[in-house]
Amino acid sequence: MQSSHPLRVYKFGGASVKDAAAIKNLQHILGQNPDGQPLLVVVSAMGKTTNALEHIFHLAHSGEDYSAPLAELRRFHLEVAQGLLPDAALNAGGVPACGEGSGALHHLLQELGDRLATLAKGEYDRQYDQVVSFGELLATCIVAAAVGAQWLDVRPLIRTDHAWREARVDWATTERNLREQVLPMLQRGVVLTQGFLGGTASGQTTTLGREGSDYTAAILAYCLGAESVTIWKDVAGLLNADPKIFPDTVRYPEISYQETIEMAYYGASVIHPKTIKPLAVRRIPLYVKSFVDPAAEGTKIHDCKHGLLAPALIRKTDQCLISFESKDLTFISEENLEVIFGTLAQVRLKINLMQNSAISFSVCTDWHEYRLRKLLKQLREQFTIYYNTGLELYTIKNYTPEAISELTRGRDLLLEQRTRQTFQFVARTPAK
Repeated sequence: MQSSHPLRVYKFGGASVKDAAAIKNLQHILGQNPDGQPLLVVVSAMGKTTNALEHIFHLAHSGEDYSAPLAELRRFHLEVAQGLLPDAALNAGGVPACGEGSGALHHLLQELGDRLATLAKGEYDRQYDQVVSFGELLATCIVAAAVGAQWLDVRPLIRTDHAWREARVDWATTERNLREQVLPMLQRGVVLTQGFLGGTASGQTTTLGREGSDYTAAILAYCLGAESVTIWKDVAGLLNADPKIFPDTVRYPEISYQETIEMAYYGASVIHPKTIKPLAVRRIPLYVKSFVDPAAEGTKIHDCKHGLLAPALIRKTDQCLISFESKDLTFISEENLEVIFGTLAQVRLKINLMQNSAISFSVCTDWHEYRLRKLLKQLREQFTIYYNTGLELYTIKNYTPEAISELTRGRDLLLEQRTRQTFQFVARTPAK
């Protein structure tokens, strides 16, 4: 890669490719990239496709009829493709062959149908990855053809372990793969690939965690020595709160890696939690910009110092509060905690908040029914376990008394915790 033309990595989420009009807007943004500037584009599944595939997979895995939602998913993608591509790009059946090497769209749809028809009982997480990954494959097939980009299958390149649904990256192998195969492609023009996906050494598809396309962009930027990463969103930049939930949001013009990592850890929806570390290691700035107003300033996330920030307000829904008590009413000891932490890690329940008292220990986690059942099966002989579902976890980063008062007012709090800069509480989801 010539130093005079450093690489840029762009990431477009589901909202930015939700229909034909959105994809045309993406094409306009790509057209603003300077001539000769290598560009690598990461694309998520279109609109709510991942949710739809999760629903279809759950039905199929449970032995229920999934034909109607699968037909709707097929219809949606074919209509978007037919609305974007000229007749010359369509076969006799009106189906596009999208992207060199990617296979015709109908081949992907046929493969998806075949996988669903042959699901085996058990191995839920492994089979989840093989099915839900089709959202990104279908989207990039269509978008690459529409914008005239080179289609790249990222699965053989981002090497991971077998931790299904939250795979861990083999960085050395991944960097070698990407440099050998992607750098020559970038010299020939724009390259477009999938977010969220990786692959094992045996060729099985893995996913990097829900909303993991941001992380994919960071992996690519780190391994290829990119100049910058830009995440294109439907908001003006990195905001102190989700404008769909909280009124009067504030945009951060710039913010440090450290502050952003903490916000992402607590559940801020703009950035995937794993995204920042690889960028910070190689001092690659991350820009968050609006695809609705591409010329607007957005937010720059980099190695910087700043004064007191506006309080960040973060809400995580579908939470579960689990409390453990020793059955003989002895104190919760270090030995007890070692057992609890080990089992939580084994069943892959991530702790969002924890608190202990003399005879009990409580954790707030994302709600996963089957993972909770595994936890209960392993620990119920040793502990009395209580749990509440349908909860919300709120975090105020850089809190003020006014922010705490406003956010807690009228809510039924089950647990709260305060540190020097962060206030968190678990509350029941209000009845609608």
